Amino acid sequence: MQIGELARQAGCAVDTIRYYEKQGLLPPPARSAGNFRDYADSHVERLRLIRHCRTLDMSLEEIRALLAVHDQPQADCSTVNALLDAHLGHVQARLHALQALEQALLSLRQRCASTGAAAQCGILHELTHTLEAPLPAADGHVRGVCHR
Repeated sequence: MQIGELARQAGCAVDTIRYYEKQGLLPPPARSAGNFRDYADSHVERLRLIRHCRTLDMSLEEIRALLAVHDQPQADCSTVNALLDAHLGHVQARLHALQALEQALLSLRQRCASTGAAAQCGILHELTHTLEAPLPAADGHVRGVCHR
């Protein structure tokens, strides 16, 4: 099948397929006599696996590691378990950071319970005059820190 058909079957864009090929996640296809890419059913399966991993917010490196095990059917799947456990840990850390962010926003929202002049807005006053410890962002980085 050609790249357009692969894209249709996998439910993604042609550019996505080319990107995954450049990243080494999708093996290069055979070429037809007319030098067109000629994809096989194995490409559809692999692309679906990659896309499913992306919906689980896995990084390209994590996917690359999973594919390495996938490509060795006799390999021990403990690597897959460890990778998924590590990814779950990252997700839990992000959830914790998002919960902390939610609490900070709820606390800030309580600073102004009514409508009125912006000069009297408790939220704006708090944002302007208070420098609290920055919260970790969902990606683990600390936001709001000035590096000078």
